[in-house]
Amino acid sequence: MSGTLNKVMLIGHLGDEVKMHYFEGGGCIGRFPIATNDSYTNKQTGERVVNTDWHNVVVRNKAAEVCEKYLSKGDKVYVEGRLKNRQWQGEDGNTRYSTEVQVTDFTFLSTKKEAQSNAAAANKPAATTNTNTDTTTNHQAAGQPAQPVQQPQQPQQTAPEASQVEEEDDLPF
Repeated sequence: MSGTLNKVMLIGHLGDEVKMHYFEGGGCIGRFPIATNDSYTNKQTGERVVNTDWHNVVVRNKAAEVCEKYLSKGDKVYVEGRLKNRQWQGEDGNTRYSTEVQVTDFTFLSTKKEAQSNAAAANKPAATTNTNTDTTTNHQAAGQPAQPVQQPQQPQQTAPEASQVEEEDDLPF
């Protein structure tokens, strides 16, 4: 293979609020951590073990402003982009390294509040219907504004697997 590829796709939960940095030329960047989980069953103990990895995410310009406005700690998001390694001298004189995901596309999947209200609705009697009011936002490129996708206001049943995944989420926030 003669070409190279640098592409990252993550689905995870925000570990903190979006931190914005503005530049003199009018541009800006937003930074936030995303947590992803990997789990397995320990064969010796039969216990389920969950490992959480943290990823530093960077969005630019209009995309950063959209993320700052709509995302908050605990929200579930899909991000796509490329890995970028940075290096700098720390105050102590040591060389520091950081790997970031520079976002080229993202989709808001759910907010922490929506996940909690959906879990509460799942525990109510069957006569209650759960109406999906999620607004999903896709962002195609960092310089283009995000367009909300309108969801039909119809009762929607949640697959049992989806509710089990939400219950298995062991994030510390």
